[in-house]
Formats: sequence, structure tokens, C-alpha cells
Amino acid sequence: MKQYLDMCKKILSEGTFKQDRTGTGTISLFGYQNRYDLSEGFPLLTTKKVHLKSIIHELLWFISGETNIKYLVDNDVKIWNEWSYENYKKKYESLKSQLPIQFGMSDEMECYGYLIEEPMLTMEQYIERIKNMEKRNINEDTVWGWLGSVYGKQWRDFEGFDQLEWVIEEIKTNPDSRRLIVSSWNPPEIENMALPPCHMMFQFYVNDGKLSLQLYQRSADAFLGVPFNIASYALLLMMVAQVTNLEPGEFIHSFGDVHIYSNHLEQINLQLEREPRSLPKMVLNKEVKSIFDFKYKDFTLIEYNPHDAIKGKVAV
Repeated sequence: MKQYLDMCKKILSEGTFKQDRTGTGTISLFGYQNRYDLSEGFPLLTTKKVHLKSIIHELLWFISGETNIKYLVDNDVKIWNEWSYENYKKKYESLKSQLPIQFGMSDEMECYGYLIEEPMLTMEQYIERIKNMEKRNINEDTVWGWLGSVYGKQWRDFEGFDQLEWVIEEIKTNPDSRRLIVSSWNPPEIENMALPPCHMMFQFYVNDGKLSLQLYQRSADAFLGVPFNIASYALLLMMVAQVTNLEPGEFIHSFGDVHIYSNHLEQINLQLEREPRSLPKMVLNKEVKSIFDFKYKDFTLIEYNPHDAIKGKVAV
């Protein structure tokens, strides 16, 4: 994973300080690209331990088209908790600010008045509430577990069009096409998303029996997010290659604004002091023939020997 470490060094040496939406501040670089040849191993960072369980479950969640965090919560995956909890807090605070209302209830209070019948939940209480709710009930409510029209919705239902199903069939039947693209960036729906897509578009390319994938990422948190993104899209490439009877080729990672948050500088410098180790191997269950049939148990990582994990706070 020398490519990743070299990128972090370049951000530190050539990046510029920028303020950001979260108020944390970043060192930012615009325009960068890394390439990972999957024949050399699975590109999972070794200079710190990366939580592969979360990566696999999140990817399966995207593929399913789900946008509520209940599936992730039920599988103890926490990476989207903050975004969903922020929506709950905003909804709660909005309703509280409307009290008292002199002339009856607002439309919002009519819908969500039950929220303010109890004190605002802590993050832990909020997640526990989602865990204890039945799926059929949670999908009827835009508070508990809500994220809006994020990745899974766009992959599987972009204005009624299943992009993922289409692109896989196109790879099988028209592999030389230059239109093998899936986009998560849907401008009219951005305001209906808890977080606009950061990894916003990917394109497949078939050559000499191998399938490659290029991702364009408009905004990239180099310490926390990028290691997840690399592994997730490399895994997606392997899955699509398997169901289209191709070999995995390269994962190409292209960035817009790639940055290191100011509260991650100590962690990045610690990583840069560590010597990268040999890449692990990812083994997929060869019996799976459809992208929609993969389950968590169908993935086996072998020979992963990373350095210890390094914690960092996510900027929300």
C-alpha cells in the first residue's frame, strides 16, 4: 500500500489548509490518482488494522438498495450511526423550537410530534431503539435510521432505473462499451440525503479477459474514509468480475479534494512511521453467480497481518 502512504506524504508536503463544512479544518490536495493491481493482493491497509467486517456489510447494504441503517446496526456496524443520529437531533430540535404554537400544530409536528414526548435520546439510546424496532415499522418512519436517498438508492433505483443490474448485464453482453458507469450523484435528490455521495461515480473497463474499475471520489478523508473506500471498491470489483466470468484487473482510485483533517495529523504521522507489510488475499465463494446473492459468509480474508488499529474521530 505504498501508493496510499505516498499520497498522504504528498498531502502533508504540498497540500493547503482549508476550512470545511464540519469546522474541523483540513490539509487539502486537489486531483490525485492511485492504481492497485489486484493480482498483487487485496488492497487492505497494513499500516493500521482496518475493520473489514464493516466494509463488507456496508457494501452488501449498498448492493441491496437499502438506505436505512437498521441492517448495519443489527450487524454491529457503526460507520453511518453519526449521520443518522444527526438527522434525529435536527428533527427533535426543530420540533422543540416550534413549541408553543399558538394556532394548532404545524405539519411537521402533526407527523413527528411523538418524538418530543420524551427527552432527546443519546446516541446509544437512539441506536438501541433502532435495534429493537422491527424492519417493517422502521421503514415507515423517516426518523429512526433515516439517511435519505444515499448510495444504495441511487445504485438500484436512480429515478426508477437499476444501474447496478444494468451495468452487470452490459459487461456480459457489451464488454467494449465506454458507458459501463454507475453514478451516485443525483443533484435533485442531494437535499434528501444525510450526506451527499463522496465516492460519486465508478466505471468498469474490460480488456483481455480482465475487469477493471475506476472510482471518482469528489471528497476523501485520507485517514478514516479512504482505506475503507479502497477495500470496498476493490471488493466490488472482485464480485462483479466473478459474476461476469472475468478476472479482476486494476482498481483505479481518482480523487477530487483529498484531505487530512487537522485532528488526524498525529495518526497519519504514526502510520507513516510504520513499515507496510505484505498484502492479504481475499477469497470469494465461487458458488455465488449473482451479485445480489452474496452474503457476509461468502468472503474469506487470509494472511492479513496489520499493525495495530489507530483511532480517529469522524468529522460529521
